[in-house]
Amino acid sequence: MLCKLTIIGNLGSQPEMRYTPDGTPVVNFSVATNRKWNNADGSQGEETTWFRCTAWRRTAEVVNEYLSKGRQVYIEGRLNPDENGSPKVFQRQDGTSGASYEVTVETIKFLGGSNGSAPQQQAAPVEFPEDQIPF
Repeated sequence: MLCKLTIIGNLGSQPEMRYTPDGTPVVNFSVATNRKWNNADGSQGEETTWFRCTAWRRTAEVVNEYLSKGRQVYIEGRLNPDENGSPKVFQRQDGTSGASYEVTVETIKFLGGSNGSAPQQQAAPVEFPEDQIPF
């Protein structure tokens, strides 16, 4: 069985680095993805989906050192569902429901421009028209 998630989006928060009791580095950050479309009546629709991402060990150190809020990234990872296999559902303070999509990062590539502080190994984003996406 395989569960692989691919995300291209922008960091919505500064990475937060911490260490487990045994000294293993772990970093948490959020990533936002955006989707836009035209409705049948000609109006535009837009949707933003947020992902809570966790990276471990050397990947955590690199994320903490080189990434900052707003930076575009490509992430491959696995979705961490709740015990029922669904996104983690919660109740907001205003009473509305929300869902948390939590991802463990396996691969991360830095996209877009940089301020000179990022490593030189960057991937260019690839865009496919929706009718040509190969899956």
